[in-house]
Amino acid sequence: MPQLTVRKLSRQIIDGLKRRAARNGRSAEAEHREILRQALLPAEGAFAERAREMRRRLASGIDSTDTIRTDRHRDSE
Repeated sequence: MPQLTVRKLSRQIIDGLKRRAARNGRSAEAEHREILRQALLPAEGAFAERAREMRRRLASGIDSTDTIRTDRHRDSE
């Protein structure tokens, strides 16, 4: 399989790649491949995958039912 060598990357880019890889449970090399794949070969389900990832990151685990009820009660007074 062909290889790609990227030279002259800043320490900031390398550190960011390593942090992102760690967050995603991948090696830096696997993360690099995934970044290139997403950038150059967007899958048909790319939107759905991005939406799933966004929902995962934004999930608070907080039940807002009580807050909504309190607001409704306050607004009805």
